[in-house]
Amino acid sequence: MLEVKNLVVFYGKNCALSDASLKVDGKSIVSLIGGNGAGKTTTLRAISGLVKSSSGAIEFEGKDIRTLPSREIVKLGIAHVPEGRRLFREMTVLENLLTGAQFPRSKRNFQRNLTRVFELFPLLEERQKQLAGTLSGGEGQMLAIARGLMSDPKLLLLDEPSFGLAPLVVKSLGETMVILNNREGTTILLAEQNTYLALEVASRVFLLEVGRVILQGMASELRSEEMVVRAYLGG
Repeated sequence: MLEVKNLVVFYGKNCALSDASLKVDGKSIVSLIGGNGAGKTTTLRAISGLVKSSSGAIEFEGKDIRTLPSREIVKLGIAHVPEGRRLFREMTVLENLLTGAQFPRSKRNFQRNLTRVFELFPLLEERQKQLAGTLSGGEGQMLAIARGLMSDPKLLLLDEPSFGLAPLVVKSLGETMVILNNREGTTILLAEQNTYLALEVASRVFLLEVGRVILQGMASELRSEEMVVRAYLGG
């Protein structure tokens, strides 16, 4: 579904991604892991058109989208749930969900998608008139993911969704990602510093370090990879 080839991204004179490449098969969960500054967030932002790359290719369903504006990328079926949730705090839960359905396909399927997210997150249905700014961290993350799903995406980009959440909430978040993938067939690219979560939910994992993919493989294999265990799993 998605292939990133030799991607290079600069912030000013600083190189954030250097020759980064990865693949995401349809109906799979793929994780990007790595420390702070490794390039995980930049990779997702480049895919969704929020930052422009200097060179390389980003192909979604065979179409090169590297130079497209982010609005057109969303129309093609890519939804980006950013780090820090970025909710409209002074708007209600329902109003936030409405902002996720701004294009013809998502507007046509609005009621179906609303029913879908309320089935996934029953708490949001109970609190649909509540201001988003009054939600807890875990509830806010539910809303951020639900808002992304309202665009009816083929590919969901999740950037550090577990950040700042309690362990039980993180566990529930992981279960939701697996449900989305298994039951709904949603393809997910997860950028995550919580390596345990990333390895638990994904089928394939890419390890980024200083803007480069230095290791990749099946999640089951990387759980026992010495470098991953030593650097990211406390071994």
